[in-house]
Amino acid sequence: QVQLVESGGGLVQAGGSLRLSCAASGRTLSRSWFRQAPGKEREFVAGISWNGGTTSYADSVKGRFTISRNNAKNVVYLQMNSLKAEDTAVYYCAAARLLTPTVVAGSYDSWGQGTQVTVSS
Repeated sequence: QVQLVESGGGLVQAGGSLRLSCAASGRTLSRSWFRQAPGKEREFVAGISWNGGTTSYADSVKGRFTISRNNAKNVVYLQMNSLKAEDTAVYYCAAARLLTPTVVAGSYDSWGQGTQVTVSS
């Protein structure tokens, strides 16, 4: 397992932007972002393959969020634009021993502590 540390969360107005970062303690394969709102289950947001060649997004964030990675720094980013109130949640970074990302949370064996994103309407 690797250690994952998220940063970049905060409070933003609807329509604004935030960029989340997730630093890993070592090399990783596929990486993803999940989120969990109060009273809801954790859901997949975006994922990226080991070399950045494949990305996938939840329908609710397509066209607004962009996932990217810098393997030299072992960091994954989530650029979030046009934020909506329904994007409010704790965002978690995850790493899996897979070449390409999956939407199944149980497939990930390393998780960060989470970072709060709050979008005010």
